[in-house]
Amino acid sequence: MEKSNEKPHGSPALRRGVIVLIVLAVLTGIEYFLAVAELPVFLLVLIALAKAAAVLWYFMHVGKLFSADEEGHE
Repeated sequence: MEKSNEKPHGSPALRRGVIVLIVLAVLTGIEYFLAVAELPVFLLVLIALAKAAAVLWYFMHVGKLFSADEEGHE
């Protein structure tokens, strides 16, 4: 049985999803340490807004609502 030298390539959507997941996890960690250090709440709000935007844009596909490709809608 011969092994192929080709590396398996995941789909770009899966790769992007994993990156978004990692970014959200990192932001959550930063939020935790900012809260424990009792830094201004304003910083926590900014991070929470960034996380909400990432979830809306990637996982809820809000960006597709504003795309120019509105097929079938006249």
